[in-house]
Amino acid sequence: MNNCRIVERPEELPACGKRAACAALGFFDGVHLGHQQVIRQMLAEARSHDALAVVVTFDRHPATVVAPQRVPPLIQTQAQRLRTLAELGPDAIWVLRFDAALSRMRPEEFVGLLLSGLGRLRSICVGANFRFGHRRAGDVRFLEESGRRHGFAVHAFSVVALDGNVISSTRIRQAIATGHLEVAAEMLGRPWALAGRVVAGDGLGRRLGFPTANLDVQGLVLPPRGVYSGRCAVEGRVYRAALNVGWRPTVAGENPVLRVEVHLLDFDGDLYGRELEVAVLEKLRDEQRFESLEALRRQIRADLERIRRD
Repeated sequence: MNNCRIVERPEELPACGKRAACAALGFFDGVHLGHQQVIRQMLAEARSHDALAVVVTFDRHPATVVAPQRVPPLIQTQAQRLRTLAELGPDAIWVLRFDAALSRMRPEEFVGLLLSGLGRLRSICVGANFRFGHRRAGDVRFLEESGRRHGFAVHAFSVVALDGNVISSTRIRQAIATGHLEVAAEMLGRPWALAGRVVAGDGLGRRLGFPTANLDVQGLVLPPRGVYSGRCAVEGRVYRAALNVGWRPTVAGENPVLRVEVHLLDFDGDLYGRELEVAVLEKLRDEQRFESLEALRRQIRADLERIRRD
């Protein structure tokens, strides 16, 4: 992770209080091309002024606290989002706990929190539509006014467009949910990857001869039901993968459960408890019901052979 330090308390920041700091501020779900523009400008600012480059983000989507009924399905898990942010090369990521107290902070109190935590704040980079503080009362203009009082610059970036369409986390979620994975990948600047902790399943895949890891993907956006090809890294080695998203109609009982299962080709090992991240590349087929387990086994074998050839 490029020696990036992830902290929850500002006193844990490297060189805390000894160097000026440049900050990029946001939730950054998906870390798409627009987010990357904000963070890369912050990095350039920090390097030109020998300042600490800090991404300031939150441990959960703000709607989780202020509007639980409107929490969107997320593009990434927190661990996945922090990994993606760290790979861009900041010195540190300061993860603020977004709780009721933080949600009630007035905009000037939130700016005070940043100033007390980062010390000599040289600049803040945000998206042009960034809002913060109680009832989203703070905006870029408020930040700029605060900057003039406290001596930091504010860089606000307009939305990034691709083929005439605005890039946003909302549009990426829509693209994933409707199966337009190539569109999501273009907006992300990389293939979309689904991550989740491996939890116990019912062992059906192993009985069929194709053991699968069942992923806990609660709260994440999912693609349409079906079978997908993908790639998954485990301990530094990348494996071809088959990802199944669906209700498993061939074996479902009266109370089917939506499952997300991944089979790693040529892998032999224990994955329970790990978080796996699967880059989802292409949809192979829709979910379907087979007349027998043997017919299902034949189709799985054909799916895996197709993935192996690609």
